[in-house]
Amino acid sequence: MLSCQRSEFELPDHIHYLNCAYMSPQLKSVSEVGTAALLQKGKPWEISTDDFFKGPLKVKQNFSKLVNIEDHRRVAIIPSASYGIATVAANVKLKPGAEILMLAEQFPSNVYSWKRIADEQGGILRMAGSDHTSFKDRNLTENLLGMINERTKVLAIGHNHWADGHLLDLKALRKATRDVGAFLVIDGTQSVGALPFDMAEIDPDALICAGYKWLMGPYAVGVAYYGSA
Repeated sequence: MLSCQRSEFELPDHIHYLNCAYMSPQLKSVSEVGTAALLQKGKPWEISTDDFFKGPLKVKQNFSKLVNIEDHRRVAIIPSASYGIATVAANVKLKPGAEILMLAEQFPSNVYSWKRIADEQGGILRMAGSDHTSFKDRNLTENLLGMINERTKVLAIGHNHWADGHLLDLKALRKATRDVGAFLVIDGTQSVGALPFDMAEIDPDALICAGYKWLMGPYAVGVAYYGSA
């Protein structure tokens, strides 16, 4: 069982903060690293070539351990989830009529880039759970499985729905996308760090995470895994 971690954060005794789905509180250790980096810039003559790589390498290695990525060189540091998603979308080529599947009311970071390439390349966006069924009564995994077909090019989703926490069965969805040769792109911002995620089990083509929520990092820093496809 995890012991009390209050001392690791700048939390007053009267504050009980639970809303990491919005933004995590800053770890003291993260603040210390950020402060040291700012002070280091004040003495640029002391900055060596190695200083440009040691910090990012440690982030990539630690993230790889967290989600079981075999090769940390496939991890990139990104400024935002939308940037990471846009990088994936820029490398996807659609045939006219090809479909991109996602969830209704999905967080915009994992929507706008797909809408753009669908508009530019003649693709079609399809939304699961857009029939106004109440959140508690719908099974989004079953909805998505019923929509995946030979026209599906990309399934772009989170591990859970950001609005209500609805969990998806990523292993079942990975199998279905693989059966039709479709890409699986996961925005893990709302789950990675709080929920187990095993890259070897799920094997997405890309995993994108902003760092300021469950990864307990600063704002404007995130991580992205890009596969070889």
